[in-house]
Amino acid sequence: MTRTVTTLHDVAEHLHTVEDMAAYLEACMEEAPSDATFIAKALGDIVRAKGMSEVACADGQSWDCLHRALSGDHNPTLVTVLKVLGAVGLRFRVEAASRQ
Repeated sequence: MTRTVTTLHDVAEHLHTVEDMAAYLEACMEEAPSDATFIAKALGDIVRAKGMSEVACADGQSWDCLHRALSGDHNPTLVTVLKVLGAVGLRFRVEAASRQ
């Protein structure tokens, strides 16, 4: 019997450009639009791809606070989300939902 070897997949390793980051966050928001912790975790993946320390300095938070807020275990405030989006080069945009 052969053993299957598995390794952890880190999506942050594949988020090289702002366009990659935007597409990833948009896909996560489409997948689970009302799951704030899932979206916070996705934003955390983007921050790790960009560099947690760099983003923490840019948005004026400590590394620990930022890591905790985007771990998926907490719901970050809207202020934190907006600051983080700006620090990684993204922006928050609203559009009308299609009626189904």
